[in-house]
Amino acid sequence: MGIYEELQARGLIAQVTDEEHIREMINNGKATFYIGFDCTADSLTAGHFMALTLMKRLQMAGNKPIALIGGGTTMIGDPSGRTDMRKMLTKEDIEHNAECFKRQMEKFIEFGEGKAMMVNNADWLLNLNYVELLREVGACFSVNNMLRAECYKQRMEKGLSFLEFNYMIMQSYDFYYMFKKFGCNMEFGGDDQWSNMLGGTELIRKKLGKDAFAMTITLLTDSNGKKMGKTAGNAVWLDPKKTTPFEFFQYWRNVGDADVMKCIKMLTFLSLDEISEMETWDDSRINEKKEVLAYELTALVHGKEEAEKAKQTSKNLFSGGGNSADMPTTEIEASALTDGKIGILDLMVAGKLAPSRSEAKRLVIQGGVVMNDEKVTAFGMTVEENLLREGVVIRKGKKVYHKFILK
Repeated sequence: MGIYEELQARGLIAQVTDEEHIREMINNGKATFYIGFDCTADSLTAGHFMALTLMKRLQMAGNKPIALIGGGTTMIGDPSGRTDMRKMLTKEDIEHNAECFKRQMEKFIEFGEGKAMMVNNADWLLNLNYVELLREVGACFSVNNMLRAECYKQRMEKGLSFLEFNYMIMQSYDFYYMFKKFGCNMEFGGDDQWSNMLGGTELIRKKLGKDAFAMTITLLTDSNGKKMGKTAGNAVWLDPKKTTPFEFFQYWRNVGDADVMKCIKMLTFLSLDEISEMETWDDSRINEKKEVLAYELTALVHGKEEAEKAKQTSKNLFSGGGNSADMPTTEIEASALTDGKIGILDLMVAGKLAPSRSEAKRLVIQGGVVMNDEKVTAFGMTVEENLLREGVVIRKGKKVYHKFILK
């Protein structure tokens, strides 16, 4: 089985421009491909994880990855999947985020001479002459076709800015530039990027008379069709300072029953034979499957030592040992207290157990919050300073634990 067939078996391939050529190229290690990452935050998320594992799989099969840091395109903002305009970031913020991305990518991809490349589209996009770009690139795009693109549909309902409208042209120019500069012959991305990716292949064909190829991967969604990688309204980050290894482990440990095997196939490096054997396990072993998923992904992102610690902490918590030293902990500043106490809703928001006080209130009303083994029945409950000095543990639902202690 070639790598192309393996990607198919894992359910990763959504669309391709020319299956016969793409199959031949990546099975024989002839692809120099790129995936773009816009620098909208100072950490990659679990949503980027599939792209990183795809790059790793293809590099292991002899293909050459190019990780494109979107220092230039981030200044515009991708409208794909958005109902509102992205926050405008400063150039300094974007440069900082790009550096954070680089450090995290190096854990997955092998960079160096003759290996993977890392480039930043700010190096060519920020120096473009606008009139020259219109003449060289703009003439190759049909506005009618662009307006039919899926990436613009949601934004059209509430108003698509001219700034965002240029995003497809910028992404297409990236592919065109890297085709000429680095011999990049293939682009990969999520299936929400299909229109933008086709723009790049068409631009190369029209300007250079040569073929380039594109392949999209199936975006990882839960059984309700929502994108995975977010919890309690917040992203699940790859940076351990933003999402601890234990929290990362618990996120994957708590995926829905219907999504476990899909995640194992798409994201882990377990062999297809191992996965096929797991598919024969009966329903009584569903938690074992989830633990395998959580352990494998935590080990990939944070290393085996942290994965082992997270696994043991999880076992301790669910066997009644809720005071583990490895439990996620938030230190509360004394200045956050009023008259020597703090509200339960404010604690939950501070520990990211809920994205807002209203969501925290809803969880309390529904009976889903427990503090120090006692169910919280009043959303107006406060926690005294002396308790915080000792440390309090709040449990959300059955599986999410968080410790709070006065700093």
